[in-house]
Amino acid sequence: MKRIVIQRPGSFDALRVEEGPDPTPAPNEVCIKTQSIGVNFADCVVRMGLYSSAAHYVGWPITPGFEFAGVVESVGGEVTDLAVGTEVIGVRRFGSYASHVCTPRNQVFPIPANMTVTEAGAFPTVFLTAWYALRECARLRAGNKVLIHSAAGGVGSAAVQIAKSMGCFVVGVVGSKHKIEHAQKLGCDIVIDKSSVALWAAAKAAGGDGYQAILEANGTETLRQSYAHLRPTGRLVIYGFQTMMTRGSGRPNWLKLAWDFLRLPRFNPLLMTDANKGVVAFNLSYLFDENSMLQEAMAGLFEGVACGQLKVPQVTQFPLEKAAEAHRALQSGQTVGKLVLIP
Repeated sequence: MKRIVIQRPGSFDALRVEEGPDPTPAPNEVCIKTQSIGVNFADCVVRMGLYSSAAHYVGWPITPGFEFAGVVESVGGEVTDLAVGTEVIGVRRFGSYASHVCTPRNQVFPIPANMTVTEAGAFPTVFLTAWYALRECARLRAGNKVLIHSAAGGVGSAAVQIAKSMGCFVVGVVGSKHKIEHAQKLGCDIVIDKSSVALWAAAKAAGGDGYQAILEANGTETLRQSYAHLRPTGRLVIYGFQTMMTRGSGRPNWLKLAWDFLRLPRFNPLLMTDANKGVVAFNLSYLFDENSMLQEAMAGLFEGVACGQLKVPQVTQFPLEKAAEAHRALQSGQTVGKLVLIP
């Protein structure tokens, strides 16, 4: 097998290809020959050594990657309901940047009929993140107003579709003109290009008396104003801090990180109670042990795919050996949709 290994935190060149024997599945595992592997911003954070759950669960060296799709090559002795040769989507807590992956049976799902294997590798992480943010954290209802930052990115693309399927009014924020059309096609009712208009004036005009939910992965740049633009009963849902990283740089800027950390808003529970607003933050990698939630979410997402409400966003492919180029592209802030690695 081939896999990408990071020996120590570093820049793009820390992603190295290594070869070794193919893995053997444990009794409750499935071994998949991967054909598409999703690339997420969290993988870049893992590479830089800033992803806390990576240190907690794996340490160094580490193979990044939360999602993949491919063909079942072998199964463990306790697996009786999945045949060799089946095309599947899989998730795991790290380790997916590889030509062969073993993962527990309950984290593997047959690919829906109207989805290609390449699209499947780009599906689970962003859609599970968006699902958890909107359905579990925000608890949205039809007619609610939602503001979604980075609406043309991976999670943003998924969140726009899920929010629209729930009957919500969606305002999407993008960072450049070439992303507007993509966000519109996803279903945004209003798209704000923050590179050409004043973001918060436009958000105020679009949201009226405020938003029931705002999805945040930016960090210091927008957190404070996002909270301010919630209506009473609104919830700010945080799942990342991308603007704390220097765009285009493979290494963290420690001075910028320290300065941004000092500028992070502190949410006072007394004032939050008076304002009747909430703040929820999560890290998807800690939710892998919640099997009932995973099964419920994937079943709901596949139902949305089957009826045409949910579609995998635009996919850009890179060879597995070019993982560094994929990371560089993702950190440029110019990509649309999802990136995948092809072994």
